[in-house]
Amino acid sequence: MRPYAPLLLVLTMTLAVPRWSVAQPNKAVVLTGQVLDGETGDPLIGAHVFIAASLMGTTTDFDGHYRLTRVPTGAHRLYVSMLGFEPSFRDLLLRESKTYTFDFTLEPAILEVGEIVVEAERDDKWKDRLERFIDLFIGESPNAQMTVITNAEVLDFESRGGTLVAYAAEPLIIENHALGYRIQYFLKDFEAEPFRTRYDGEPLFEEMEPGSLSESNTWKENRRKAFLGSFRHFLLALLAERTEGQGFKTYSRPAMNRSLAGDSFSGNGPMSQQRYPIDPQTMLHPGETSNEHILSFDGYIEIRYMGETEDPSYYEWQRRNGITSSEKFQTSWITMERGPTVVDYKGDILDPYSVTFSGYLAFERVADEVPKEFRPR
Repeated sequence: MRPYAPLLLVLTMTLAVPRWSVAQPNKAVVLTGQVLDGETGDPLIGAHVFIAASLMGTTTDFDGHYRLTRVPTGAHRLYVSMLGFEPSFRDLLLRESKTYTFDFTLEPAILEVGEIVVEAERDDKWKDRLERFIDLFIGESPNAQMTVITNAEVLDFESRGGTLVAYAAEPLIIENHALGYRIQYFLKDFEAEPFRTRYDGEPLFEEMEPGSLSESNTWKENRRKAFLGSFRHFLLALLAERTEGQGFKTYSRPAMNRSLAGDSFSGNGPMSQQRYPIDPQTMLHPGETSNEHILSFDGYIEIRYMGETEDPSYYEWQRRNGITSSEKFQTSWITMERGPTVVDYKGDILDPYSVTFSGYLAFERVADEVPKEFRPR
């Protein structure tokens, strides 16, 4: 599942961005395979096959075959989806530059009566729920204000005791006019409780065509800002042993005993008010190869990005949830949701949902994401 985003959640100095060369093998692989109907065994034509959160994708041909070329080695989530079928994926750790074959069998989706009805016009209740969904899924940052879902009519909602649940009959088409990306988002699950939001699904990015040189330059700068301070930026700096040089400060915030958490906390329990400086390199352990590491730590890690202050929209978002704070550098907390996970040389995590975010990293949502292969220049 998408990392939880508790509402107990939770700035610009110029930093030189390195060439992100952490023992990078600079090798590529080819992914091939066939996608079949699990009920009939027939090839599925036009199924989407892509590397999650990237620009790399294709569709299956008349025989259900797909082919993805120039895929870098390392950790990837290979995702397959087709309307009317349950999606499937595989978390891959590609170590050799060669051709890999991965076949998929998709099972027909079983929809309950009345579930996911696509209509062009919806009632006021649906519109109110759509507005809430957009705030929680697309976000409330400046980038979110320039991001639209162009096919919102494929969404349907229900409320379960204060929890908003969203369904999508088709992939969401999202146009991010702040960063210059058109995104197909294959939403699988979405649940928003009063104090946390979680969603499961995968985006496929496509670069939009700028209307002018000025717009192109604006997109480049906005993409750079979106990358800086992101969790991928942190991981790449961590792998390069340059977190401090890249503007990050890290602290350990132990988790209190779950029995002391009470009803107002979620995740692994509340953070201790005590904070200790920590050497971020202790979070990484040797992996199976020189291009892999194991990310593992106890409790919470506080990450402060000193390269940019928190946006005013973040404080407005906090105030609506009863939290007040003064302007400061971007501060986030992370904890391991599913235990240790592999991190490759590109800063890609084998299990992308193994880390839970709160604070500023949780405030930034879909509108603030760039493709996994993006690097500022």
